[in-house]
Amino acid sequence: MGLLDRFRGGATRGGAALRAGSVDSADARYLTDWVRSHEGVEGYVEPKTAVTDVTVILIAADGEWTRRIVGERGARRLARNLRIPVYDVRKTGYPQRMRDYDARKRVERQRASDAELREP
Repeated sequence: MGLLDRFRGGATRGGAALRAGSVDSADARYLTDWVRSHEGVEGYVEPKTAVTDVTVILIAADGEWTRRIVGERGARRLARNLRIPVYDVRKTGYPQRMRDYDARKRVERQRASDAELREP
């Protein structure tokens, strides 16, 4: 990164999602389909990190979830277009149902792995 790069516009920082304020069309289609196929979906905006841009994680009523990189404005626009509530994960944290879902899946994977080892 050069000395003046930090003062330049979106081409050097933030990527297309931040510059355009939109979500990649394939990701938008995926997330739209995901919301339509799950009940009680809420969106949680995750902050930008050193590795990824702003992401949105969609969490269904049963705790199943999916995540995509969308940029800050893209996350808000997506939630508005999908008509789902959206929260800032830094303020609300992740819902317990998501942790419970992950724990159930971990147990299911372990049981499946154990069953494969027992089969002749």
